Amino acid sequence: MRVGEWKPGDLIPSERELGETYGISRTTARQAITELVNEGLFYREQGKGTFVSQSKITQQLIHLTGFTEDIRARGQYPSTKMIATAMDLADEAIAEKLRISPGTPIFRLQRLRLADNEPLAIELSQISFKDCERLLEEDLEQNSLYSLLEKKYGVVLMEADQEIEAGLASNEDAQLLKIAPGSSVLHTRRVTYRELNQPVEYAKAVYCGHKYTFYTRMR
Repeated sequence: MRVGEWKPGDLIPSERELGETYGISRTTARQAITELVNEGLFYREQGKGTFVSQSKITQQLIHLTGFTEDIRARGQYPSTKMIATAMDLADEAIAEKLRISPGTPIFRLQRLRLADNEPLAIELSQISFKDCERLLEEDLEQNSLYSLLEKKYGVVLMEADQEIEAGLASNEDAQLLKIAPGSSVLHTRRVTYRELNQPVEYAKAVYCGHKYTFYTRMR
């Protein structure tokens, strides 16, 4: 099979059709498709089929930027669908990440992030700073969280520690991202700091593996 025969976004033929076209068994066709999915060249959508992947969005791990800035820098249209916002009390794990006492009020924000109206990532942010409850009043579907923190609340984000791990989509994540359960995803965990190395945000995200890649340069 030559991937170049199809354009990004094309629905590829069924295993039976591929077998008839290329003179191979359905088992061989299935194995070839699975390998190409694992390589990120194809992706599966539950109930729809297997498609040719678009070129991946690359995030450089050099500068601290938010999702909105990353997508706009690529000339694409970023958008957000709110899943949930709430005030919560930090448990011991979150308190340790944010260097606060367990039981401290935190703002919790979960969003589905899209590029050109295509689901790309699910983000869960847990934020702690004075008056963070005021974020409940903000329109965080239309406004960049990081820009809002700096311009309205005076919280200037300086740097972050981030972990990236390969994984498989859960049923819940797959439904939101419109991919098949078990598809390749990237899990990120990030602690973002303001001045004086004070943690402000602990964020976790799940990215579509066939749509997103991270880049860094090492010396």
